[in-house]
Amino acid sequence: MAPVPKIRLGGVKKRFGDKVVLDGVDLEVAPGESVIIIGGSGTGKSVTLKCILGLLEPDAGRIEIDGEDVTKLAGRERERVNAKIGMLFQGAALFDSLPVWENVAFGLIEGKGADRKSAKAEALKALAQVGLTADVGEMWPADLSGGMRKRVGLARAVCARPEILFFDEPTTGLDPIMGDVINELIVKTVHEMGATALTITHDMASARKIGHRIAMLYQGRIVWAGPVADIDRSGNAFVDQFIHGRAEGPIKMAVRA
Repeated sequence: MAPVPKIRLGGVKKRFGDKVVLDGVDLEVAPGESVIIIGGSGTGKSVTLKCILGLLEPDAGRIEIDGEDVTKLAGRERERVNAKIGMLFQGAALFDSLPVWENVAFGLIEGKGADRKSAKAEALKALAQVGLTADVGEMWPADLSGGMRKRVGLARAVCARPEILFFDEPTTGLDPIMGDVINELIVKTVHEMGATALTITHDMASARKIGHRIAMLYQGRIVWAGPVADIDRSGNAFVDQFIHGRAEGPIKMAVRA
């Protein structure tokens, strides 16, 4: 008997006014699996994550986590589900008014009521997990390079040992070498934690490295999904155009003259 999907989206739709963003998204992520959603800017990748997190309510469809319908949860019930999730935001989204260690421990202190001493100890462990020393914990976000901010953001995402990890464009704004360092850290931490991961990105080098499966979102739907090893022989014209970065193909970019 197949395990219950850790995350399942069935027929999820979302529109903003006349603009249809999600038009029936179907996707399953198995426990311990790392799935990548690829697609161009404005295709609905971030909206998909926000719907799963409950930051947006879908207009139609069903979202399940561990088999539980979470589509309309609110308040403490939503907090209970979201406590299973850690997230690395695109720009790291650190609080400039807090030192690094407190940024990393934020979920433990504010979300789980941990005392500051034990929370700091856990934060320093999480920083070590992403290759940062204890002295970095005393620094301020303004003192960090782009790569260090991403590492701190990753440390915060994993500090509370969540069951699910979301990565929002984890390599955006980084040079190729630092991007690969972040990819390696993601692979390492996800494996060590046994977590389920869902990543949105347009960086194919990142997608190939950190994913087990890739799903492509276009015009509000998943137009192809399959193992990473099959991406170069998908037989799908949309996927082929996207992964090779070709201007010509079925994906038409709106360009103003």
